Amino acid sequence: MEVLLIDDHPMLNAGIVSILEQTGIFKVCAQAQSLKEAISVVEKSETLPSLIILDMLLGEDNGLDFLPMLEKYCHNKKIPKPPVLVCSALGDPFKIQAAFNSGAAGFLSKTGGKEELLKAIDTILSGKVYVSGEVNIKLKNNSSVYAKFSKREMDVIDLLKMNKSNKQIADSLHINIRTVENYISKIYFKTGYSSREEVQRL
Repeated sequence: MEVLLIDDHPMLNAGIVSILEQTGIFKVCAQAQSLKEAISVVEKSETLPSLIILDMLLGEDNGLDFLPMLEKYCHNKKIPKPPVLVCSALGDPFKIQAAFNSGAAGFLSKTGGKEELLKAIDTILSGKVYVSGEVNIKLKNNSSVYAKFSKREMDVIDLLKMNKSNKQIADSLHINIRTVENYISKIYFKTGYSSREEVQRL
């Protein structure tokens, strides 16, 4: 069963490759260390792997930007989208919720070990959703907050939390600055906040 590994940490990658291939079931068919490389691997592949493991942060790139690209690619090719297991050392529940909203099938904390990695893979390959235990608690505690926002508003919040300016947000989302300002106003209204700093603490 082929796996595409997208992560910019060579030592961690080597460990994951070793764990997967020792099972005798999985084979890492390709690796990518940046968003650009990941997109290139997908576009050049004759067939997609059975599973994709994706780091949430790829250098300065947001690894989650890979998910809508994969969705669009599979839609255009009329092929099933392989399940994506997002991994991160960060436990920010907002970013994790954003991962699921973008189409991730599971989230695994990088603090987990071999057993949890294999459990997460088995879970999402069976069509179920996997969330690391400690993270699941955070998501449940914050679910009422996230329910307030549309996907686009969550995209804006995610970029605000990365200290992006309105212009940078507009460029990232391919919208104009006025639209960004409207989204931020809606976010303030829904949260009762009045500053970017308060939003960043979500």
